[in-house]
Amino acid sequence: MGEKMVICNNLVYKYPQSEDEQPKVAIDGLNLEVTKGEFLVVLGHNGSGKSTFAKHINALLIPSEGDVYVDGLRTSEESNLWNIRNVAGMVFQNPDNQIVATIVEEDVAFGPENLGLEPKEIRKRVDDSLKNVQMYEYRKHAPHLLSGGQKQRVAIAGILAMMPKCIVFDEPTAMLDPFGRKEVIRTIKEINKKYGITIILITHNMEEAVEADRIVVMDNGKIVMNGKPKEIFRNVSLMKKIGLDVPQVTELAYELKQNGINIDSDILTINEMVNALCQLK
Repeated sequence: MGEKMVICNNLVYKYPQSEDEQPKVAIDGLNLEVTKGEFLVVLGHNGSGKSTFAKHINALLIPSEGDVYVDGLRTSEESNLWNIRNVAGMVFQNPDNQIVATIVEEDVAFGPENLGLEPKEIRKRVDDSLKNVQMYEYRKHAPHLLSGGQKQRVAIAGILAMMPKCIVFDEPTAMLDPFGRKEVIRTIKEINKKYGITIILITHNMEEAVEADRIVVMDNGKIVMNGKPKEIFRNVSLMKKIGLDVPQVTELAYELKQNGINIDSDILTINEMVNALCQLK
């Protein structure tokens, strides 16, 4: 299978309804490959199928039709389940639903303990993981006293301690303030670069998507766009049509261009915008 972390072949998922209703199609013939070490962002508004897609990667959901392979393992084969969940970790929207212990370091140790590792190895993984998310000094704290961003970083440390090859983040910043959001995105970027862990980030926050290697845009259970951030966001009118924003500076560049100012349409960051404006004659 080469260096592919995730492969979806004609993935269809239908949510069962009551007897007299047609099943609701949440994913409609999705084809996608995710390369090992890639930082992929999946964008889409609510109901686009992006969270349903996320749940297929660690076999929380099994395809109604088609196949999903994770690190070469087919998710619909029950005997692969344990291995798949060791390969692909998952971080959800609400950190309170993921935190199980009353002390930070005990929470992070929960996963490795379930893997049956030696106490010395668990200790090392817990310390390393907490240092990686910059929460080591809080290791003796009670999680419920932490901020939302700090809790989410503890949840990430808990997944990191299991050393997965891939981590799926399902809207991990949706409940956080701007500061907490920045902390979490910085953490996600670092673990991708430092360890080459494949990251799949499900979000509808455009500023977060700018950081990705590649963006997939979903609408009505299908992929409607697939490309690098600059390629995706220059399609301002298409993004708006499917109910998504683009980064504010990209929109500003788009408006300036509409008004006859000669400026690039693929500006994503404030720095790029400043450079472009300084070059205007």
